[in-house]
Amino acid sequence: MAGDPYQELGIGRTASQAEVKKAFHKLAKELHPDRNPGDKKAEERFKRVSAAFDLLGDAEKRAKFDRGEIDPDGRETFRGFGGRQGGAGPQGGFGGRFEGADLDDIFDIFGGLGGARQRGPAKGQDVRARLEISLEEAIQGGTRRIASSDGRTLDVTIPKGAGDGQILRLKGQGAPGRSGGPAGDALIELVIAPHPIYRREGADLHMEVPISVPDAVLGGKVTAQTPDGPVALNVAKGSNTGKVLRLKGRGAFDARTGRRGDLFARLLVSLPGTADPELERFAEEWRAKRPYSPSGR
Repeated sequence: MAGDPYQELGIGRTASQAEVKKAFHKLAKELHPDRNPGDKKAEERFKRVSAAFDLLGDAEKRAKFDRGEIDPDGRETFRGFGGRQGGAGPQGGFGGRFEGADLDDIFDIFGGLGGARQRGPAKGQDVRARLEISLEEAIQGGTRRIASSDGRTLDVTIPKGAGDGQILRLKGQGAPGRSGGPAGDALIELVIAPHPIYRREGADLHMEVPISVPDAVLGGKVTAQTPDGPVALNVAKGSNTGKVLRLKGRGAFDARTGRRGDLFARLLVSLPGTADPELERFAEEWRAKRPYSPSGR
């Protein structure tokens, strides 16, 4: 590229990288061959502008150019004999790199970049979204319907044993392709919401199950809610707060092995919600006749 890249972009040498990008964006939009079909001058200028941005849009290359270490074509300069030594540096020009440039507007107008080099069918961009699901949905699987930003609705199949952070790919549900190219994909990240009952530790689940004083003293059956539905727990006679019952295979899934963890139910002895005079009298007699301290002191 002959000439000064700063002049090609119409900016000063003190311009910021953001100003470099903005100047290129404006000129590339005006000079793009698809907007100026058959205009050789515009095409040549577009090549020079692209080459200038290829140099100045790269902060490292720009610094080397400003220090005189490379020429406007990106070739290393040879100092000491007043001449130049050609190097293997990258050549700017039509179809050069556009790193750091925001070219969404150009894509929208022309359906591609780089003239002949970029023409032809192109796959549409992938789109991303996050979907919050319940722990039960992650364990059992299911289907959720979500709305995309363009107003479409997508049916998302949640696989059984889905993991937190798992990415689901919906082929062809992304942005439309260009020039007859295929549509992109929709990438859905699953996020498992905190649960009001279960606390998760790896693939295992922990919960608390309230039991009555009579069940704690005499034993019995209590109903506990699990991710797979209610189950009956056998409470042994003399069970106390803190006793843990283990339900094998009732936990969450381990994303690495595909196996289910266990559900640990911690018993919590609970008094009636309202005062019971009879229970109070019994407790007074018990305390008088059989005093004991839970702490052992």
